[in-house]
Amino acid sequence: MARRLAAAAALVLTLATVVLAITVAVNNFPRGITVLACVVVALLAAWWGIAHHGAARAIGLGLAVLLLLGAVALIVFEGKALQDLLVLVLAVLALEMARRAFLSRADLPAAPRPERAVLFYNPKSGGGKATRFHLADEARKRGIEAVELKLGEDLRELVRRAIADGADALAMAGGDGSQAIVADEAAAHGLPYACIPSGTRNHFALDLGVDRDDVVGALDALVDGRERVVDLAEVNGRVFVNNVSLGVYAEAVQRQGYREAKLRTIADTAPEVLGPGAGGLDLRWAGPDGRENRSGAVLLVSNDPYRMGHALASGTRPRLDMGMLGIAVMGVNDGARNLQWSSDTFQVDSGGNVAAGIDGEAASLEPPLVFRSRPGVLRVRIAPHHPGASPSARIPEGPLGAVRGLVRIVFGHATD
Repeated sequence: MARRLAAAAALVLTLATVVLAITVAVNNFPRGITVLACVVVALLAAWWGIAHHGAARAIGLGLAVLLLLGAVALIVFEGKALQDLLVLVLAVLALEMARRAFLSRADLPAAPRPERAVLFYNPKSGGGKATRFHLADEARKRGIEAVELKLGEDLRELVRRAIADGADALAMAGGDGSQAIVADEAAAHGLPYACIPSGTRNHFALDLGVDRDDVVGALDALVDGRERVVDLAEVNGRVFVNNVSLGVYAEAVQRQGYREAKLRTIADTAPEVLGPGAGGLDLRWAGPDGRENRSGAVLLVSNDPYRMGHALASGTRPRLDMGMLGIAVMGVNDGARNLQWSSDTFQVDSGGNVAAGIDGEAASLEPPLVFRSRPGVLRVRIAPHHPGASPSARIPEGPLGAVRGLVRIVFGHATD
């Protein structure tokens, strides 16, 4: 019933948003066009500024700010700010109701309780979540052995030692880079694995259907959990659970001070990669049409494709069992085109080692970079009260598809 009410509210709010937006646009023509032009030019000026250093950057970013202020002034001084704000509020509410309507719970089979489950935890990850939530004590209450990852220790060796000593289930509480190591070992030995969301962003947990706000409750995956099978991916033999980034972000991750000032480091890196006179990045790869291309900005290879460019659940992966890599490139050849496609393999060539961000961690890879999907290799345990499905698992493609999906939910024709 809650889903049907949320779907009905989303449809009503969407209709109200569209009607009010059209009314405001007609009544205030041509102000809307002027505001839109200011925003578009501001974005172009901001991009130009990011790609330059010194005075050129200051001019570009300054112009962007002035244009955005001009757009705001057009809205405010003509006395239409309340109407525009109302349109925005209605749109946000419609999206929130739609998100709630499309939330799903996977029907996963129950799994037997392990006899000797082992949790590995990084006490520093996520600002000290494992310590703050007393994760080790909570694990022991559930009969799960807790092993702390200390500074200088090799996580993979700790995991292998635990397996040799008889561990029959593994869990990791830490960032996605650590999750990849434990997941890799679990897959290699055919053991069930649980993702405990004690990292900073916990992207893998989100797409697995683990409640990121319930760190302690995620431990129940190794008590009375349900099981699903998902993919892993690898680049040059190194496993990743989320993605590998090449380009501006990857170059920035390599730099000292990135963790303390991420945005500033990326902004300082961009001109050296994208700016005038920059050599760009020597990344050569074949696109979906088989032709060789070069990337000068960003190339992202993910473990199953991301849902990109959508208002609902953008940046999540609807499924983790497609056996495919998601490939997205921004700035193809002349920088004017973007591409997105899927494949089970992908290769990137270069004249030298390539900087990479693998699940957010800095790495330098020797070419060629060979990406592969590893379909259905990981048995994942999910706590019984967690969704077990990605936030975008049930969201249809496109606005019309979303509307049709909401209508089906309202009339009781949609299933989880």
